[in-house]
Amino acid sequence: MMRPALVTVVLLLGSARLEAQTCVAQGPPANLWTCTVNTSASLVIGDVLSLTLSATNTTLTPPGSNDYDAGFVADAGPTATVRGNRAWRLLMSAATPTWTAVNTQPGVSARANKPASDLRRATAAGGPFASLSTTPATLVSGAASAGTATNIFLRTTYAWTLDTPGAYSLVVTFTLLAP
Repeated sequence: MMRPALVTVVLLLGSARLEAQTCVAQGPPANLWTCTVNTSASLVIGDVLSLTLSATNTTLTPPGSNDYDAGFVADAGPTATVRGNRAWRLLMSAATPTWTAVNTQPGVSARANKPASDLRRATAAGGPFASLSTTPATLVSGAASAGTATNIFLRTTYAWTLDTPGAYSLVVTFTLLAP
């Protein structure tokens, strides 16, 4: 007398506990034996968001006399590319309320209180432009995407009577979050 074949299947998927299942295939002949066991897989997918900047440093164009007369200089900023499996918002802010100013000319003090708001940002070359502050503000938002690129345009404002010679820098913070 032939004994039935006993097959035990244990499958571990995900983090959930699965119980072993058993099936019995009986014969003869052995080549016709079949055994089917059903199991399940479970998965929890969390938020996945990614931000890539085309550059981590933007050198702004120094102002000339026409720029002082116009009140600003326009520059292209970095391109921000967002990938995410859900809706997202990209925020932009200044890390400090004023630019860091370093004297470069003997006898002339760089403007120590140049406000962060003198840097304005937009997602189109013609604006509208919004001033930076230390409070993060939405630059752009979008839906789930394998890559949404946003060009950033900057305008730095200048005044003849305020913006003295010097080396100026401002740390700009980009924050990506799910709404």
